[in-house]
Amino acid sequence: MQRISLKQTLSQKLSPQQIQFIKLLQVPTAELETRIEEELEANPALEEGEDDEIGADSENSDSEKTEERDDEIGLEDYLHDEYSGYKMAGDGPNPDDENKQTPIVSGSSLLERLENQMGFRKLSEREQEIAKQIIGSIDADGYLRRELEAISNDLAFSKNIEAEYDELENLLFEVQKLDPPGIGARDLKECLVLQLKRKKSDPIRRKAIELLESSFNEFSKKHYEKIQKKLDVDAEELKEIIAEIIKLNPKPGGSSDVAQTRNEYIIPDFIIVNNDGDLEISLNSRNAPELRVSRSYSEMFQAYDKSPKKDKGMKQAVSFVKQKLDAAKWFIDAIKQRQETLMKTMNAIVQFQYDFFLEGDEGKLRPMILKDIAERINMDISTVSRVANSKAVQTEFGIYPLKFFFSEGIATDSGEDVSSREVKQMLKRFIEEEDKKKPLSDDKLEKLLKTKGYQIARRTVAKYREQLGIPVARLRKEL
Repeated sequence: MQRISLKQTLSQKLSPQQIQFIKLLQVPTAELETRIEEELEANPALEEGEDDEIGADSENSDSEKTEERDDEIGLEDYLHDEYSGYKMAGDGPNPDDENKQTPIVSGSSLLERLENQMGFRKLSEREQEIAKQIIGSIDADGYLRRELEAISNDLAFSKNIEAEYDELENLLFEVQKLDPPGIGARDLKECLVLQLKRKKSDPIRRKAIELLESSFNEFSKKHYEKIQKKLDVDAEELKEIIAEIIKLNPKPGGSSDVAQTRNEYIIPDFIIVNNDGDLEISLNSRNAPELRVSRSYSEMFQAYDKSPKKDKGMKQAVSFVKQKLDAAKWFIDAIKQRQETLMKTMNAIVQFQYDFFLEGDEGKLRPMILKDIAERINMDISTVSRVANSKAVQTEFGIYPLKFFFSEGIATDSGEDVSSREVKQMLKRFIEEEDKKKPLSDDKLEKLLKTKGYQIARRTVAKYREQLGIPVARLRKEL
């Protein structure tokens, strides 16, 4: 038997305005202009420029002018053509486009040079086609990472050529004879061996080839004692062999086939100036665009309210106008709220890390987590996170991402907390000053840090070392 029951639940939903604010908050400065341009194109009720609200005193005269314009324009036109009178892509040259950089294509790509070289080799038409397919599968750094079986399938489907594995491998060897040396290698070991075999043979190079072919795993892990025993060489000779290998190019393709691309620059969201100890914070002007609601759209709506004639078409047209006006007001409010939230967050960070912003000394950074700032500005942690993850600040000491200032605390012997960044700096210094023949293990690094008063576990040392991009002691070893 079917039962009907009534259940009451309480749930929290974000309004469209809140969603819009959240999306705008996490947009970095570099993308904000694009987002505003998109909104300007999509909503003709939104305009650039300072806010110019209609005064109450001039309302009557303005309304009369509006009614005259209504006869000429017609509100129904806006119902069927919401972009009427708006500049769209392709309408003509845009002066802003002149400032855009375009990639400069290099004279000839790696692919073209390889194909040109292959054309001089004595190969049949079929072999040339297969060789071209192999060359076309080579990555930008010069490696062939696609399996030969997969290339065989490509040939069968695209060119109706049936090629066995042995034939493909023989033609791959032909490709590997081209310049630059090492091109077409399937892994790093093959790449280095190919380069050594192209050099004039001598005892050191022969030993280098032997090392790579028989002890590549030990070489990659820097197990030098094992290599010495296997090759029957002393430490000095092994040093010469490794020096020969290090001179080789691990990426023979380089970036010759990649178009020159423009450099990526960090655009700061905030600018901090030290005025005799008084830290002045300002928003990047790109974060504070001048936007306003269209005066003509506002006048249209006022004219409708005073108009005695309200047929169905008129109501639909004005409903559309009202929707656009509301959307424009919400967007402007969201931009203002974004500015206020950014400034609140940055002010709190500067107050918390005042000593750093005054002198630029990383050792003076205090432990600070998202919760610390969220409590100071009375906002949710997720809001602070959105600001910190995509924003940067320009100081007299350089440009820093906001997340740079957030770090956990480490206890010291004195009972005080210090920033994990300070511990990382100390860890980095120990590793830079270590004896590279006997690099410090994580256990030894832990003990050294404790002698400096930092109470830290070995696993935390390993975590910080990895975050700094420093390999384990065994891989830091040098002869």
